[in-house]
Amino acid sequence: MRFAVDGILHRKFRSWLTMLGIFVGIMAVVSLISLGQGLQRGIDEQFEKVGGDRILITPGGEGVTAGAGVFSSAKIGEKDLDVVLKNKGVDSAIGMTRDGVLMEYGGVRVSAMIFGIPTDPETTAFLDEISFMRVSEGRYLRAGERHSILIGVSTGELFGTEVELKIGDKIQIEENSFKVVGITEKSGNPMHDMKVVVPLEVAEELSGKSGVFDTISVKVKKGFIPGDVAESLKQDLRKSRGVKGGEEDFSVETAEDLISTFKNILAIVQLVLTGIAAISLAVGGIGIMTTMYTSVLERTRQIGVMKAVGAQNSDILLIFLFEAGLLGLVGGIVGVVFGMAVSVGVEKIAFASGLDILKAYTSPDLIVGVLLFSFIVGCASGFFPAMQAAKMKPIDALKY
Repeated sequence: MRFAVDGILHRKFRSWLTMLGIFVGIMAVVSLISLGQGLQRGIDEQFEKVGGDRILITPGGEGVTAGAGVFSSAKIGEKDLDVVLKNKGVDSAIGMTRDGVLMEYGGVRVSAMIFGIPTDPETTAFLDEISFMRVSEGRYLRAGERHSILIGVSTGELFGTEVELKIGDKIQIEENSFKVVGITEKSGNPMHDMKVVVPLEVAEELSGKSGVFDTISVKVKKGFIPGDVAESLKQDLRKSRGVKGGEEDFSVETAEDLISTFKNILAIVQLVLTGIAAISLAVGGIGIMTTMYTSVLERTRQIGVMKAVGAQNSDILLIFLFEAGLLGLVGGIVGVVFGMAVSVGVEKIAFASGLDILKAYTSPDLIVGVLLFSFIVGCASGFFPAMQAAKMKPIDALKY
């Protein structure tokens, strides 16, 4: 180990340049995986906020996400909601609409999306169990109200980054004045935190369509498995709508299905980016190999002296393996530190932009695994140069 450390210290600049390749690769891997793990944890938190006992029914075939249902030519309506409510595994269900409108506040006019929901007490109880729909200030919409709205904590940012709406403020929606009566809890998801919710009948008047929903949100009864209830609802809706299996013009997904879709997409993106970062590691490994071959040539006479006084092939092999491994390990340590710094920096930038869901998370397993990997890359890259050094004959080495 002492010989290996001396070998690195005697060629400081070259050793630093060699470690740079490993450092860049490890930094990229750590920052990407750290942000990926943090985003996965954020998605899990969103899943907990939505609730594991929720099912979403949207127009369009299988694989259409809740957000895309609004663009589907297929429709779901009151008849479908009645079928859903009759299912024995359903505790409650509400139909919601989603439409684009023009809104104005403080002289600023913007295009935005409004959500239409029922205002009956059952719906209020339903919403109170979903964190991003739970009112933190003010109250819920009441039955019979026509000019009241519920907003997200960041809805004011639609009209300007410094705008903060309060209870009692009035917003123009399609030339009609609406008063803010409630503000929902902060979720960290911009779509939820910047929402505008109006009574269902008002949304229907603004859109010009009645009895048609963009989403039916279902709460599963206690004791029932959401996946089983979802399959049962598919059968009921197929029968009601007169469609066969595989030809559905609607989609039934549990909250877990939706989260797993995002996780799968995230995993693919993370795998591609990590693969790109791995190229840097390969280049770093080649750099270590080149440096070690040069080191073997420079120290040929030293190898001959060591062998002449009794050093075994295994001793020479270990000296150069340790040196290569240390180059990889030190590069890995520097890479981990900078990788964590990059991921925390990205988190802070995301937080300043309102994306609370993007958080850096570096697990101890990741740090240990990356350092071990960088040490192994170093050793593997130095193996052939070390073998070359170990196989040298003392006489030939002393003559070099």
